[in-house]
Amino acid sequence: MSCHTIPVTSLHPHPLTPSLVPSHRPHPFTPSPHTVPSHHPLSPHTVPIPSLHPLTPSPRTVPVPSAQPGARGRAGGGAAASPHRGPARSGPASPRRAEEAQARRPRLRQRQGRGREEGRGRGRGWKGTDPGGGAAMAAPLSDGEKRKQISVRGIAGLGDVAEVRKSFNRHLHFTLVKDRNVATPRDYFFALAHTVRDHLVGRWIRTQQHYYERDPKRIYYLSLEFYMGRTLQNTMVNLGLQNACDEAIYQLGLDLEELEEIEEDAGLGNGGLGRLAACFLDSMATLGLAAYGYGIRYEFGIFNQKIVDGWQVEEADDWLRYGNPWEKARPEYMLPVHFYGRVEHTPEGVKWVDTQVVLAMPYDTPVPGYKNNTVNTMRLWSAKAPNDFNLQEFNVGDYIEAVLDRNLAENISRVLYPNDNFFEGKELRLKQEYFVVAATLQDIIRRFKSSKFGCRDPVRTSFETFPDKVAIQLNDTHPALSIPELMRILVDVEKVDWDKAWEITKRTCAYTNHTVLPEALERWPVSMFEKLLPRHLEIIYALNQMHLDRVAALYPGDVDRLRRMSVIEEGDCKRINMAHLCVIGSHAVNGVARIHSDIVKNSVFKDFYELEPEKFQNKTNGITPRRWLLLCNPGLADVIAEKIGEGFVTDLSQLKKLLDFIDNEMFIRDVAKVKQENKLKFSAYLEEQYKVKINPSSMFDVQVKRIHEYKRQLLNCLHAITLYNRIRSDPSKSFVPRTIMIGGKAAPGYHMAKMIIKLITSIGEVVNNDPYVGDKLKVIFLENYRVSLAEKVIPAADLSQQISTAGTEASGTGNMKFMLNGALTIGTMDGANVEMAEEAGEENLFIFGMRVEDVEALDRKGYNALEYYERLPELRQAIDQISSGFFSPRDPGCFRDVVNMLMHHDRFKVFADYEAYIKCQGQVDQLFMDPREWTKKVIRNIACSGKFSSDRTITEYAQEIWGVEPSSTKIPPPNLPRD
Repeated sequence: MSCHTIPVTSLHPHPLTPSLVPSHRPHPFTPSPHTVPSHHPLSPHTVPIPSLHPLTPSPRTVPVPSAQPGARGRAGGGAAASPHRGPARSGPASPRRAEEAQARRPRLRQRQGRGREEGRGRGRGWKGTDPGGGAAMAAPLSDGEKRKQISVRGIAGLGDVAEVRKSFNRHLHFTLVKDRNVATPRDYFFALAHTVRDHLVGRWIRTQQHYYERDPKRIYYLSLEFYMGRTLQNTMVNLGLQNACDEAIYQLGLDLEELEEIEEDAGLGNGGLGRLAACFLDSMATLGLAAYGYGIRYEFGIFNQKIVDGWQVEEADDWLRYGNPWEKARPEYMLPVHFYGRVEHTPEGVKWVDTQVVLAMPYDTPVPGYKNNTVNTMRLWSAKAPNDFNLQEFNVGDYIEAVLDRNLAENISRVLYPNDNFFEGKELRLKQEYFVVAATLQDIIRRFKSSKFGCRDPVRTSFETFPDKVAIQLNDTHPALSIPELMRILVDVEKVDWDKAWEITKRTCAYTNHTVLPEALERWPVSMFEKLLPRHLEIIYALNQMHLDRVAALYPGDVDRLRRMSVIEEGDCKRINMAHLCVIGSHAVNGVARIHSDIVKNSVFKDFYELEPEKFQNKTNGITPRRWLLLCNPGLADVIAEKIGEGFVTDLSQLKKLLDFIDNEMFIRDVAKVKQENKLKFSAYLEEQYKVKINPSSMFDVQVKRIHEYKRQLLNCLHAITLYNRIRSDPSKSFVPRTIMIGGKAAPGYHMAKMIIKLITSIGEVVNNDPYVGDKLKVIFLENYRVSLAEKVIPAADLSQQISTAGTEASGTGNMKFMLNGALTIGTMDGANVEMAEEAGEENLFIFGMRVEDVEALDRKGYNALEYYERLPELRQAIDQISSGFFSPRDPGCFRDVVNMLMHHDRFKVFADYEAYIKCQGQVDQLFMDPREWTKKVIRNIACSGKFSSDRTITEYAQEIWGVEPSSTKIPPPNLPRD
C-alpha cells in the first residue's frame, strides 16, 4: 500500500467510527507501521501520545468525508484529507492555508441536500463524489461561483471552531460523564446543545441586567400553548454559530444534521395558536422588546400520532424523558396557587380562606433574538405539591396514602389538552388556566415592585403606574382569568380602590381572538367556578353588574341586548362566557386577519363593537423568517441573499426587491433548482420513513394542518378520487403526475376527524397499489405532523392547499410558510389568503369557491347537498365509491358516517365548492406543465410575502396595543464592557 493512501477501512462507515475518535488504547484501524515510512508525519515514531479528551481529531488519522449519503465533502484547511491527495498534515493549519480554505468555503451552506450543489459552489467546495463513493477532489471555484458565496450566517472563525470543539469535549466529559467508548449519539447531541447554550447564558444574563437598569415597559404574552419545536438549530442560526458548530462537529467525525434529528420537538401546543406564540417570542426578542412568554411546562405535550391499519392511534409524548438541555429550573421563585376554599367578608376586607395550595415551579428557557445579543425568557410553570399536602387530612397510618395523593396536585401540569378549536369544559383544564394565570400575575407584580437588578425587596408600592410598566396580552380566552385575578390581587391584597383597580386592569390587559367557531368558545359552568374559584366568581358577578348597568343606561329597555352582552349566560346551566369577560376587561381586542377582524366586529362581538368601537383592531398574523426560511430552506435563503443582500432576514419587506428579477433567466433557474433539490431530499426522507417511493418530478400537492371538518380535507379527498377515476377511465391519456400529501392530527375524541384520516389512508391504499395508475398519482398521509416535519415538507411543496369554507379560518399561518418557501396556493377567500391574494395579485394564486357573502346567502337559502350530488356526475361517482366500500372492501360500511354527514348535515358545504375546486385544479395542472411560468409565479409570491413576517405583526402590537417601540439597539456581547 502506498504511504500516500489512507486504508479503505478509515473511510468511516459511521460518524462514530473509532478511526475518527482517538482512544487511549491501540485501535484495529490504526495504520500499520509497515504501511507508513518512519520519516512520514504519520510514522508511529512521531505520533504524539493521544489525548484523553472524549473526542479530539486524532493526530494519527484525519476525518475523511463519509461515503454515507448526507455527509459532506470538504475543501482544504488542514481539517480533512482527500483520499486522492494523501494524508493531511498533522497539527494546526497555517494561517494562510486557513484563510484560503475559508475563502473557498461558502458561508451559508445548503443544508437541504447537504451542500452538494454541483455548479453552484455551495457545498463545502466539493464538486461531487467519485464513483467509488469517496469524496472527489475539490475543483477550483470560478469567479461566478465565488460571487455566489453569499453569507447570511457569517464565516466561522478558526478560533470559534476550536472553542466549540473544546466546549463540546468539556461537556461530554464533565456534564454527561462519558468518553467516546460509551457515548451515544444522544450524548453527542446533549454535549452540542450545552455547548450552544453556553453562548446564550452571558447574553441572557446581560439582557436581564439591561432590562432592570433601563426599566422599560414589559410585555407579558400569556398562552396555554407554545409550540416551539426544536431549539438547537434555531439557536445556532440566531446566534450566528451554525458554521462554527458544523465545522467543529465535522472535525470530530460527527454529522451535525444527524445530531439535530435526535432532538425532541417541544410539542407544547396543538397547532396554529401555539406556533404563533412561538413565532411571536422570536420576533419580540429580535425587535429588542422586554418580553416574556408565560405558559405551562406540560410533562406530556401533543400526543405522537401513529397510523395503525389506517387509523390514528395516540401515544403519549414523553418529550422530557431524556431531559431538556435548554431549560433552567428556578425553585427560588416557586409560588403558591390557591384552589377551592371559601370567601370571608370582614371589616378589614375580603379574604379567601381554607384553600388547597399547589406550588408553581418556574422553568426558564432562553429565547434569542437574531444576532442582536438579546435573549428573552419563556417561563413555564410546573405544578408541585407542598410538602404538607393532604397530611393534615389523614391520621398517622395513612401517611403513605397522603404522599401518593401528591399526584393529584401535580396532575395540573401533566398533559396538554389535545383539542384544537373545541371547548371540552373539564375541571382539570380550568385548573390549568387558573394555575398559569395566578403564578404569572404574582411574578409580574414581584417584578413590577422591584426595579433594581437582583433586588427582591419591594421598591414600588403605588399601582398608579402599573399599566405604564406592564402589558398583558391574552392569547385567546384561555388566560382570561387574568382579569378577575388581577382585580383580586389589587383589591383584596394590595387594597386598591375597586374603580381604580378596574381602570388599571383594563389599561393593562389586551385580548386576541383566534376563532369564530361557536364550539371553540369557552363557556364555563358557574357551579364549577363556585367550587374551584369562589372569590373569582364574586368578582365576575360584580364586573358583569357594572357592565350591564352601563349597557342598560345607554340602551334603556333593550332586555335582549342585555342578555346577549352579559358575561353570565342564563339557562338550565348558568355559564360564564370567557370571551365576553375578555372584551369588557381589555383596552384592545384584535382579530388575526382582516377578514376575521371584520367578522369579529360585525358578528361575534357586534354588540360590543357598537358599544366601544375604538377597542377593536386587526393584527394579521405572521411567521418568523428565521425558522421558516433561513433554518428550513437555506438553499432558497442563499439564492435570495445573492440577489438582494441579507437585510430581508430582519426586514422581510425587502423581498419586494425580487420583483426586479422575475424575468431573470438565471434567477428563475436557481429558484427552480432549489425547489427540485428540496423535493429530492424530501422524497428520500419519505422513502426511508414510510417505505413509499414517489416521483420527485411529480407535483407535490400538500395539505398539512389539524384535521377538522372546517379545514375540508374531505374536499381534497374528493379531488384525489376524481383524479383517480379519470386516470382509470383513460390510462393512456397524458396526466400531470401528482403526489398528494395530507398530514395532521385529529383530537382523540373527535370521531369525524378520525374517520377523515381513515378515509385518506384508505384512498392511498387503493390508489398507490393500482398498476394502471403507476407514477401518475400517489396519496400519502404524513404521520405525526409536527414542527420538525413541517420544516421538511414546506420547502419541498409545489402546491399549498388552504381550502377552508370562507369565514371559518381565522387566519392560518401555514399558508404564509408555503408562500415564503415557493409553493403556489390553491385556496378560498378565507383568513389570510385574502391578504396574500391582495399582496401578490389574485391572478398569482389559484382562488376558487364561495366568498363569505356567498356562504351567508346559501345559509339563508338553505344548503342542499343532494342537489350537487345529482347534478355533478364525478362527485356522485366519488361519493358512491366511498359509500359502497370501494375504498374499504373489508368493511364496506366503514365510511357510512362520513357520507351521511356530507349528504345531510355538512356545516362546511363541501359539495358547494367541489365544481369550482376541480376546475381550479385543472388550471394548476396547466400551469405546472410550463415550468418557467410556474417559477415566475413562485418568485412573485415569494417577493410579495414580506407582509407576513411576525416582525411586522409584533411591531403593530407594540405600537398600537402595548404602547412601546421596537428597538434596533444591540446589547453589547458578554465579552465587551457594558455602556
